[in-house]
Amino acid sequence: MKDKSTFENIRKKNEIGQEYWSARELYSSLEYIKWDKFLNVIKKAKKACKNSDQNPDDHFPRVEKLIDLPKGAKRDIGDIFLTRYACYLIVQNADPSKEVIALGQTYFAVQTRKQEIQEDFEKLRSEDDKRLFLRKEMVDHNKKLADAAKSAGVIKPWEYAVFQNHGYMGLYNGLGAKGIHTKKGLLKSQNILDHMGSTELAANLFRATQTEEKLKREKIKGKQKANQTHFEVGQKVRQTIKELGGTMPEDLPTEESIKKIENEKKKTLNPKNKKK
Repeated sequence: MKDKSTFENIRKKNEIGQEYWSARELYSSLEYIKWDKFLNVIKKAKKACKNSDQNPDDHFPRVEKLIDLPKGAKRDIGDIFLTRYACYLIVQNADPSKEVIALGQTYFAVQTRKQEIQEDFEKLRSEDDKRLFLRKEMVDHNKKLADAAKSAGVIKPWEYAVFQNHGYMGLYNGLGAKGIHTKKGLLKSQNILDHMGSTELAANLFRATQTEEKLKREKIKGKQKANQTHFEVGQKVRQTIKELGGTMPEDLPTEESIKKIENEKKKTLNPKNKKK
């Protein structure tokens, strides 16, 4: 049975520590039989790369790959070294009927988003800045998640509340919003996300982004299926945290309201509060 190790096991690093995947190996892992058909997928991925204002040559460099022929001769059949982003674009344009493609889409979406956030994180020094950054990301992606859920059939406000609760239950080992409030010692009026540290916010951000993508990618329809999808994605994020030896989200500390941090930042940036 294939899992995320399918793609981890073929991940390589060059002499300066940059990771990459061999197109020849990815082609096999994604269960393609004909190389020419896979090249057509790569062609679509390159086009998507270019449309995103990225240089395809930076993500799809061709390299030499020699095979042995009779009488000691060799032939260059070629290979392509793929960045994580290139792999992400490939699985987004690959045959969706294959189960392994859905697995690849989830894996590379998570890894690509992790890298993006990590790069942004490197610019942030304090925990407060990290919390502010991730909380803003949650606001943006919850809007996108709501749109994706609506397209799936989650229409009424109470239906969306149930949908969100399923995501929490998957990630928090059965605890819904009410249970999390109790566990964290929060009042009913307090927003759970406003009292999360950066680690817990990051886990919930992955839950939201991956559910959004899965709903859209698989064209899921129906409230029950949407709820189940959100629950399953939450479970997978939890399983990843467990595999990495991390602290379960319900056991992470309750932080002071992020609203207080936002207000303090505003005061600092307000010219009227600066000394003349």
